[in-house]
Amino acid sequence: MVRPILMSATFAKLGLCVAAITAVVALQAYAEEMEGQPAAERAAHQHHHTSQEAGEGSALGVKETEPEADDPHAHHHHHPAPKGVTRTLASYTLPNLTMVDQNGDAVSIQELLSADKPTLVNFIFTTCTAICPVMSATFEQVQRELGEDAGKVLMVSVSIDPEQDTPSALAAYAKRFHAGPQWTFLTGSLEDSIAVQKAFDAYRGDKMNHAPLTLLRGAPDAAWIRFDGFATAGDLVEASRAMLGGDS
Repeated sequence: MVRPILMSATFAKLGLCVAAITAVVALQAYAEEMEGQPAAERAAHQHHHTSQEAGEGSALGVKETEPEADDPHAHHHHHPAPKGVTRTLASYTLPNLTMVDQNGDAVSIQELLSADKPTLVNFIFTTCTAICPVMSATFEQVQRELGEDAGKVLMVSVSIDPEQDTPSALAAYAKRFHAGPQWTFLTGSLEDSIAVQKAFDAYRGDKMNHAPLTLLRGAPDAAWIRFDGFATAGDLVEASRAMLGGDS
């Protein structure tokens, strides 16, 4: 009984060796065949073999990855493209209330925003990591591109999270974006912040629902230009210079 078993094992090993040799010979023949073919045909053969291997992987329970669409920006899909900017004209009634700037000084909203110069307004909060840094960087670029004319405009950023945004927090935020003397940051009570937001139709109920918005007007009796979306520095500079007219 032992001898037949040993003979069977020996034949099995010989069978495996023959199979291995056959596979090597086949691969060598395939390689030689491919060397004599054009690159395009070799690519087609490789794609065919890859597809077969993928099918075998599925049969073995290996999870396949669905191929992405033929989209050169497919790897950007986790970062949606910025939405377009809507530009409209609007008139608003300024609330009669007092807020506090980054220096701790009391500021009348009506007096500040009735300045006889191009005035830009946006709404931010210092712990914001998405919309606010973008809008603040835009204001920073506006003051840089305006150059010497930056002092002829007024820029105002109103906090929508005044309970966290103390004057010192706003001062640090202003320093982060290299704010010049023409750029004022405002905080105060939550009620006053909401009142200003509502006056400009900017209140969305919660800071997490904050939407990008920039407002600009050239004089106290002029309409506000409302930019819903991420206004570019170029657009704001161009509009500001147009309002400055002969003064720029």
